[in-house]
Amino acid sequence: MLISQELNDTINAQIGNELGASMQYLHIASYFAAESLPNLSKFFFLQAEEENEHAMKFLHYLLEVGAEVKIPTIPQAKAKFGSAEECAQDALNWEVQVTKQIYNLVDIAVKDKDYISQRFLDYYVTEQLEEISSMETLLAMIQRAGAGNLFQLDGRVLELRND
Repeated sequence: MLISQELNDTINAQIGNELGASMQYLHIASYFAAESLPNLSKFFFLQAEEENEHAMKFLHYLLEVGAEVKIPTIPQAKAKFGSAEECAQDALNWEVQVTKQIYNLVDIAVKDKDYISQRFLDYYVTEQLEEISSMETLLAMIQRAGAGNLFQLDGRVLELRND
């Protein structure tokens, strides 16, 4: 195995975190679909797909380095939301938490002098800047628009994605 047991265990936990984020974004996307805000819904469906892709990249990395894959149980995602602002705030909070988790992975790789894992994790460090930035922007846009103007915002929200 090319990585430490500690990094192996922490990456397995991160696979669960990424899958949990994907489920959370599916619930948020569903909230916006029910509110007849199709672009906000699409934005979060795309976010859910991206989080699932992140989990798969971590899983394949473990396989590449000969480590054990042990996907943890995923806690139930929050399913009820009171407003678009609550959805965006929850998404931002989640991304801040994920950033801390990624930093922890990097810290372990640095401690282990595991340069291969450090290079692999560089992608996620850069990705988290994009994720936090887009969620902060989305939250600010929703706050400025207010509940009564979400339909106008809905037409512009997909511009936040860098696909």
